[in-house]
Amino acid sequence: MISPLAYVDPEAKIGKNVTIQPFAYIEKDVEIGDDCIIMAYASVLKGTRMGKGNHIHHHAVLGAEPQDFHYSGEDSNLIIGDNNHIRENVVISRATFSENATKIGNGNFLMDKVHICHDVQIGDNCVVGIETTIAGECTLDDCAILSGNVILHQYCHVGSWTLIQSGCRISKDVPPYIIMSGNPTTYHGVNAVVLTQHKKTSERILRHIANAYRLIYQGNFSVTDAVQKIVDQVPMSEEIENIVKFVKNSERGIVK
Repeated sequence: MISPLAYVDPEAKIGKNVTIQPFAYIEKDVEIGDDCIIMAYASVLKGTRMGKGNHIHHHAVLGAEPQDFHYSGEDSNLIIGDNNHIRENVVISRATFSENATKIGNGNFLMDKVHICHDVQIGDNCVVGIETTIAGECTLDDCAILSGNVILHQYCHVGSWTLIQSGCRISKDVPPYIIMSGNPTTYHGVNAVVLTQHKKTSERILRHIANAYRLIYQGNFSVTDAVQKIVDQVPMSEEIENIVKFVKNSERGIVK
């Protein structure tokens, strides 16, 4: 159902069984997949490509122009997957340049007043808390959780199954499976409750993850030496491989 009080550009592509409520605003060069709900006063701007089953709440703005001095008016994209909940007053910018895209995966929950800047890459099943700001060109891997009022600096990478607690300011990469808290932000242990309940991680693997991070954060070693000790001393598994790969490939360095 499309309300006659909504504005939908004739060139916009609207899927089946889409609800567009009064005073929503849909520009041209927009694609909205089947079974989406666009609530009152939400804006879906040009360059936005949206999959199926998304729920866009009041006053959200999708596909906003990048707040980037390098942006010169190029046509660029925001690509959103399926079954995302995007709550009130969320702003998501599209990419700065035409060859790139801001991407949001599947099954994510973005809470009130979240701001996602240009060229951000968010995986699947992430939670981003109230008034959190994610600066340009950041990456969130699958199942990352950012609590309320988190500030993520440009180019940061947050690993999968990580929990960043409220109010943290992150200026370096955050490896997978851990909790970060405080200001200045520090390592606060393994994200064991979430890993156990939702990833069904065994106690044995949790101990191995804890041992790996004990070498990184509590051992008197450089990061490079700590990674080598993990390889030498901690039984290898998918999770330990992910930790080693993440730390080795971190361009900004990890939060220490």
